[in-house]
Amino acid sequence: MSDEKNRQSTFVPGRYGVVSLGLMGGSFAKAFAAAGAEVFAWNRTRSTLELAMIETVTGELDESTIPTCELIVLAGYPASTIDWLERYASLVSPGAIVIDTVGVKRIICERCEALCAGYPFTFVGCHPMAGTQFSGFAHARATMFKGAPMVVVPPAMDEFERANVLERLKELLAPCAFGSFTLATAAEHDRNIAFTSQLAHVVSNAYVKSPTARCHRGFSAGSYKDLTRVARLNAPMWTELFLDNADCLSEELGCIIESLQAYKDALDAGDAGRLEELLAEGDRIKKEIDRR
Repeated sequence: MSDEKNRQSTFVPGRYGVVSLGLMGGSFAKAFAAAGAEVFAWNRTRSTLELAMIETVTGELDESTIPTCELIVLAGYPASTIDWLERYASLVSPGAIVIDTVGVKRIICERCEALCAGYPFTFVGCHPMAGTQFSGFAHARATMFKGAPMVVVPPAMDEFERANVLERLKELLAPCAFGSFTLATAAEHDRNIAFTSQLAHVVSNAYVKSPTARCHRGFSAGSYKDLTRVARLNAPMWTELFLDNADCLSEELGCIIESLQAYKDALDAGDAGRLEELLAEGDRIKKEIDRR
């Protein structure tokens, strides 16, 4: 083991660092601050950081404070997450833990674990399953993650060491009040998230492109609101996420296009029997899923 790996940790126990104060990063910062912890943050827009420093953030996350943080949360876009780690990995304290919040895991874990391989801290791929259709620090809240699942991609390491890291991570994330921690491989995460999140955003975003969407006022209720909630999205961020998971998302899109075509064919043919069969099948599958 290298001399650097034997070096004594210099972080301040329970001190947090947050990179990017958007909806996710801002919510982490507010949850940590609400628990009385010190939080140091970096944000691309200086005015947002200054606003956060009024009531949430203790100070700026920079070259002097990065080594003092026990947990650092990288809450930016995929590319910026990798760029930050590439630039500042050498400053992270031995024994510290660095996590991300990015909605794709294969590219993030592959690149970030490789970047961290020569350093005495641990990178753990994470994805909090929470959020809203809004973005930005103004919409962040300390209770954003309360009861929500956290997906964790454990690093490749000795089983005992990994268990210790995961237990520490749970303790450090206690202020967020996650409801559960789900362990997965990066591939499992990306395959599932293509269906549960990315496909939903694409379908919702495409749904409102109907000409009828501009003249539906007075004709919409719960169904419309449920299906279009995530049509509002951060286009640059979701473009990165979709392209980083293009194979899985494309497969899911092919599946739903095939299913929708079956409904259209039944309608065009006036085939009541086939249409009823398709509807009953979807109803049955939904009930089966809900019973699990």
